[in-house]
Amino acid sequence: MKLTAIRSLVAILAVFAIMAVCANAQQDFSNVQVKTNKISNNFYTLDGQGGTIGLLVGPDGVFMVDAQFAPLHDKIMAAVRQITKSPIKFVVNTHVHGDHTGGNELMGKEGATILARGTLRNRLMRPAPGANGQAPPPTPAPGLPVITYSANSQLAFHMDGEDVQLIPIPNAHTDGDTMVRFVQNDVIMTGDFFRSIQYPNIDRGNGGGLNGMINGLGQIIARSGPNTKIIPGHGPTVDRNAVIAHRDMMLGVRDRISKMIKDGKSEADIIAAKPWADFDSKVPQSDAKVGNTQVTVAQRFATQVYAELRPTR
Repeated sequence: MKLTAIRSLVAILAVFAIMAVCANAQQDFSNVQVKTNKISNNFYTLDGQGGTIGLLVGPDGVFMVDAQFAPLHDKIMAAVRQITKSPIKFVVNTHVHGDHTGGNELMGKEGATILARGTLRNRLMRPAPGANGQAPPPTPAPGLPVITYSANSQLAFHMDGEDVQLIPIPNAHTDGDTMVRFVQNDVIMTGDFFRSIQYPNIDRGNGGGLNGMINGLGQIIARSGPNTKIIPGHGPTVDRNAVIAHRDMMLGVRDRISKMIKDGKSEADIIAAKPWADFDSKVPQSDAKVGNTQVTVAQRFATQVYAELRPTR
């Protein structure tokens, strides 16, 4: 594939990503079912369409991680009410993407206090234009975080017999990522800087970065033990060893692409060489279809790594 074709393809993918965020209301969610998973005594996850939701439940109320899409709100709340009648007190957003923040407005209107990084709040208020020059609409006031914190601040909550830590992960999947640790339940929720399916996705347009993602994986590893349940933004719950393997894969692909750049290889040369190939058997694959063109998530990741490592002119 020629270099210009690869760049055009990346631009098209970015346009489609923005269009997807803007068009949530037009998507058909009628057949989506919300599945409840009990992780431990008073901790649950909900899987519908979009990022995984976490629920800490107890007499002090519900602490929720992420809110998926607004059209799924009634189904999400029905699933919550099957678990507990306690009100949702807090909702923390792990990052800005609409499959994690789309339900904010309705949660806020129903009385939940929304928490997130300050950079995330800014992006919800003033979304950046996509590759097509258009920006998604701003999030209405009830859906905005009312408590924010910086990349250098860690918040702690103490409720339902649990110590909840909100740990900022700077410039990883985006520039507003947060990892959420539930100490007594020995659970970590990561958002999308770690997915147990697919190759990584670095959203450079929203401030994401390769080193931030690698550092974030290091944070998971440092704060987890052999029995820690690690819940990614997408994909099944895994253990610490799976995160170590994921980080090793990222480091391996990064180092290979870095060497190829130093050897004078172009972006097209690197994509054609498939520096990720020996990890394919260990990383679940999927394709993104744009028109009649199939693009693997591995190719997308390699293109993102190249964009970060290439020499500046």
